[in-house]
Amino acid sequence: MVRIPDAKVALSTASVYPESTATAFEIAARLGYDGVEVMVWTDPVSQDIEALRRLSDYHQVPVLAVHAPCLLITQRVWSTDPWVKLQRARAAAEKLGASTVVVHPPFRWQRQYARDFVTGIWRMADETDVRFAVENMYPWRYRDREMLAYAPDWDVTNDDYRHFTVDLSHTATARTDGMAMVDRMGDRLAHVHLADGKGSAKDEHLVPGRGDQPCAELLERLARTGFGGHVVVEVNTRRAMSTAEREADLAEALAFTRLHLASSSARSPRP
Repeated sequence: MVRIPDAKVALSTASVYPESTATAFEIAARLGYDGVEVMVWTDPVSQDIEALRRLSDYHQVPVLAVHAPCLLITQRVWSTDPWVKLQRARAAAEKLGASTVVVHPPFRWQRQYARDFVTGIWRMADETDVRFAVENMYPWRYRDREMLAYAPDWDVTNDDYRHFTVDLSHTATARTDGMAMVDRMGDRLAHVHLADGKGSAKDEHLVPGRGDQPCAELLERLARTGFGGHVVVEVNTRRAMSTAEREADLAEALAFTRLHLASSSARSPRP
């Protein structure tokens, strides 16, 4: 007998870059994803709640999560005030029926924001049913030099948050043990960004199974433990030579995820 957990498998709209947010909904529907995570960035559609609602309704693909605009290229998206960005991300999630807002820890140069971040995230989490799931990041590296770009810490398990997002491409870039990080997150792990990596200084976001991260092991553990959050395929397809090649990568990622989430109930538990 095969047991399938409640976890839904979503496609991050970032996975179709340089294609548009609208294209991500179309591809998610065609390939059979359970929903999308909207990466709010410079694409105007990703910032427009009504446009997102129309896409969701037209393609019958729900928005399961909203990724707040935390990237360097989105410093001016939805305000330059990082707290306003999170408030707007929460409002978008509430209006679109998404359960989760994904947020990165602050950049180290955002000193006041970083100083108040942990308590501020708790305060915002107390005001809504939407989960603020703080995502693990990584040190920035150039040749043999390492810069700590995030505060309070790129390893979010060193601080007290109600909910976490684990990203296995980021654990690869950080050269840290992904499953050990998941262990530290424990039952506060609420959201998964599934991608692979080989330990490059660049955040690779490979299709699961193409790197050395424990993607299959993580999915099998989620299945055994009855994980109720979302698993989001967040891979880099910008080098795809055609739409067909991009869709083949995203179909492969979906097949990998569903295969390893389907765990045999007869399989003996592993520690």
